[in-house]
Amino acid sequence: MNRTFALVPQIAPLIAGISLLAACGSGEPVPDEQDTSVPEAIAGMQAGPAQAALGQQRGTPNKDRVVTLGVLIKRNNLTRDLVMKPGESKRLGNLVVKVATCEKTLPWEHPQEEGAFVQVFVEERASAREKLAWRKIFSGWLFRNSPALNTVEHPVYDVWVKACAMNFPGEEALPAEAASSSSAAPAAGSASPSPPVATPAPAATPAATPSAATPGPAEN
Repeated sequence: MNRTFALVPQIAPLIAGISLLAACGSGEPVPDEQDTSVPEAIAGMQAGPAQAALGQQRGTPNKDRVVTLGVLIKRNNLTRDLVMKPGESKRLGNLVVKVATCEKTLPWEHPQEEGAFVQVFVEERASAREKLAWRKIFSGWLFRNSPALNTVEHPVYDVWVKACAMNFPGEEALPAEAASSSSAAPAAGSASPSPPVATPAPAATPAATPSAATPGPAEN
């Protein structure tokens, strides 16, 4: 009898393990839905007011520009594209990205460059004993062709600029003018003067032939 009670503590872990295996075979657990709402404190914050005002001076109005950002989640090596307009905020899990404006060089300036003024917030703990809190980890310009000039330094997230969609005054007419001028050039070059048409020489007028001798008056 005592031996039977002594085996109970050894059998209990086996029963728990069998129940866990049975639960695993029932199907994969449903992942929790991620909160995509931007905190009010961050949503009401204007990102880079000076940069947004500067973006109104030339080219497409700031509110009509479109910024494409790339986001890398290093924890699981996933990348996402965020298409945003200046003033918008988007959330991915514990990450919030705000855009103030974007700029690109004029069509005749070289080298070409595109950039955006971005602010990045992450919800994390400053220490193991503190609660989760939103913290700004980056605020500044990010450049597409020169990413090393300014980078988002964080162990979990990375953000970079992929494109800034905007135009400058008169830029829309440039392609049409170039196409019309290029099509007119071959047409003008291919036209060649037609060779002169040979005019037939006038036919020679036949010389007058002497008529037959006219008989003189008859002799009486």
